[in-house]
Amino acid sequence: MGRAFFVVLDSVGIGGAPDAGQFGDAGADTLGHVAEACAAGNGDGPDRSGPLTIPNLLRLGLGAAHRDAAGTEPPGLEAATARVGAWGHAVESSRGKDTPSGHWELAGVPVSFEWTYFPETVPTFPAALTETLIRAAGLPGILGNCHASGTDIIARLGEEHIATGKPIFYTSADSVVQIAAHEEAFGLQRLYDLCARARRLVPATVGRIIARPFIGSSAADFVRTGNRRDLAVPPPSPTLLQRHAEAGGTVISIGKIGDIFAHVGTGEEIKASGNDAVFEALLAVTDRAPDGALVVANFVDFDMLYGHRRDVSGYAAALEAFDRRLPEFLDRLCDADLVALTADHGCDPTWAGTDHTREQVPILLAGPAAPSGSLGTLAFTDLAATLGAHLGLPGGPHGTSRLDGIA
Repeated sequence: MGRAFFVVLDSVGIGGAPDAGQFGDAGADTLGHVAEACAAGNGDGPDRSGPLTIPNLLRLGLGAAHRDAAGTEPPGLEAATARVGAWGHAVESSRGKDTPSGHWELAGVPVSFEWTYFPETVPTFPAALTETLIRAAGLPGILGNCHASGTDIIARLGEEHIATGKPIFYTSADSVVQIAAHEEAFGLQRLYDLCARARRLVPATVGRIIARPFIGSSAADFVRTGNRRDLAVPPPSPTLLQRHAEAGGTVISIGKIGDIFAHVGTGEEIKASGNDAVFEALLAVTDRAPDGALVVANFVDFDMLYGHRRDVSGYAAALEAFDRRLPEFLDRLCDADLVALTADHGCDPTWAGTDHTREQVPILLAGPAAPSGSLGTLAFTDLAATLGAHLGLPGGPHGTSRLDGIA
């Protein structure tokens, strides 16, 4: 049977989805625009310079997948002549460009309902929610209550938060309530408890309550820590992870996977903060995971540190760092293992605003059990069907296995 590895490069989209215009994202292309910027000399920074250099990902078909999805081949993304495995580009059906929608659909469960989003007004949250939380948690009040970038609002309101004890509430284009507070002045557990109260008060159609702890003494040195916690609603039906766990299989989740799937079917959860830590955990798990295991990992830095902050140089450097380490992982695979490298949405660092972008995502199948050649256009759910078939699971209600190549 072998093992299955479900690896998400968070936000590494490869060109606008067919319905991108409905989201204001027509023309968005995370990977392509990063490559174009680097080729033009606009991707230089303290950690890198010159054209985008990702030969290992290109060998797995990332450049070919981008060309097929976006119709362009920017310098640095030329489709490699010698390729291994199979590649394709996937289109999402869920009505969102958020993290849970993307991950759940890749795991076989499209989101058929509309998420609750908060208006771009000030205040943005319903008074009934904030007043109840203030009273129940004994807060002196709240700050923010608006749409904002997380790093910007902490710099703007962090000192007032420390002085007053009022936590910072904000949201984005996703279905989220984010609450930022200083780990020491406010207290990490107190922040977690506040987020748990909020989770109980908001409707199930609000995707996540996110605790955003930070440290530092002033706006000049405030920095968010790795103690973020996402309180997500559970998927509406069994995902690939849950189905495999219920069938008696081993599931190992690395990074923020446990939070994204609301800890349902996520098995052993390994918390890791940052791409390097996630990579180290993935290598260690690859060395010990038993036959038939499903290993799921999320590399969040592409999205959190560089996409949302519109940092082209940082995004390019993170892609190149991942690419350099990729052979370490692939060399550890056992006979009959199957790897799927993918993304959950886009977050084009050249785009306006700071939100995700509605894009197609790559599906790169690698390892001894991978088919070869182009897979063409896939549904997100085809990834779950493919990994499930490899693990010997009965077919789910969505998706088509691509173990034999093009459907």
